[in-house]
Amino acid sequence: MTQHHYAQEPSELASLDTVLAKSGLEFMRDIVEGRIPGPPIGQALGFRPIIVNEGEVTFEGTPEFRTMNPLGTVHGGWYGTILDSCMACAVQTTLKAGQIYTTLEYKVNIIRSIPIGTTVHAVGRVQHAGRSTGVAIGEIRGRDDGRLYATGSTTCIVMDGPKRA
Repeated sequence: MTQHHYAQEPSELASLDTVLAKSGLEFMRDIVEGRIPGPPIGQALGFRPIIVNEGEVTFEGTPEFRTMNPLGTVHGGWYGTILDSCMACAVQTTLKAGQIYTTLEYKVNIIRSIPIGTTVHAVGRVQHAGRSTGVAIGEIRGRDDGRLYATGSTTCIVMDGPKRA
């Protein structure tokens, strides 16, 4: 099990050559361990990957005021983004070097509102890792109390990365 926090905030993305040279598991571990930059969406929305294993990725996040909707609750897009991230990254951990993926569709079920300032863990777990698709499920739970806030599911397409000249 790998568990670390970003040593610094990401300021750029890893090159496509870097991505394609590593297995998905190696790539995700390099992000968590700070050897390559993490995704800027996490910095923008206040979450990051903290634990990476083959077929399972945990993100930690804390919604803040900037993630609220006009009604004063955490915007549904925050739930969707952290769930899409943990579930798709779980699929990524199953990829071989030279493969890439993207989300085809995902579904989110919001069970209850996350209070602003509550730290949560979003865990994505692969159910199927095939030649052309990956399927994963996810949950958002309170880090400290384990309370369930949302669930999700995703289907990702798996492809060979572009050939480099």
